[in-house]
Amino acid sequence: MRIIHFEIRGVLGIAVDEGSGWHGLTQRDSGFPGTLPELIAQGADLLRIGRSLGQSPAIDLNAIRLLPPVPVPPKVLCVGLNYDDHLEESGLKKPAYPEIFARFATSLIPHQEPIRRPRESTALDYEAELAVVIGKPGRRISQEQALDHVAGYSLFNDATVRDFQLRTPQWTIGKNFDGTGSFGPWLVTPDAVPPGAHGLRIQGRLNGRVMQDASTDQLIFNVPALIEMISVAMSLERGDVIITGTPGGVGAARKPPVFMQPGDIFEVEIERLGILTNSVQDG
Repeated sequence: MRIIHFEIRGVLGIAVDEGSGWHGLTQRDSGFPGTLPELIAQGADLLRIGRSLGQSPAIDLNAIRLLPPVPVPPKVLCVGLNYDDHLEESGLKKPAYPEIFARFATSLIPHQEPIRRPRESTALDYEAELAVVIGKPGRRISQEQALDHVAGYSLFNDATVRDFQLRTPQWTIGKNFDGTGSFGPWLVTPDAVPPGAHGLRIQGRLNGRVMQDASTDQLIFNVPALIEMISVAMSLERGDVIITGTPGGVGAARKPPVFMQPGDIFEVEIERLGILTNSVQDG
């Protein structure tokens, strides 16, 4: 099941698609169950609510504005250097522990909203990634129980301002320019993909050209491992998002480097999840 968080003329809504088109309700409709972020925060049964929404009026995606599945997550925890080919192109050795850094909600944008290249840089890079949304809170979660804590999966472009990222060993600034973290278009419930979203093809395409092409079974630290390792240190909350890392093929590693320019279109596609599309503009 795919679930969207959207707005139309300033009113929020929720809609689902189980293969027969989009159906949903807005805040002004009788029987509105809540927005997707609200339902995740409540620990609601998304499948049950989604099935009830399947009898609701049809929703035209062209008439609404999609929003990130969770626009203001409690935490966005990103994983760097989590594919072997990206390690190789970066000239680094396989880590014994994942490289984890934070993103903040001010950097997030939805599907089809332009990624903003800051005036301070021309080194805006792309990173196609799998996103994991937490639906059940916990601390010190074992790998065996980890997937019970997942509300669903989505797509992410961890667009990075490389020159700012590489000014220091700490990546926060280069990863948090406003309008650079594209997230969506929707949440896909775990029943629709293999456990842990394992073995799904992931591509990043710049103006239709395939720049990144891998499979999530090539993750060095897979979804259960990441949940276990992160939750050793901190409680995972409903609505937290884990961004699992990007495959090789990033622009900075190419010779010459290839960075996103105003007018470009970048797509992240993950098998069984969909396509996340954003243009690029100066901002």
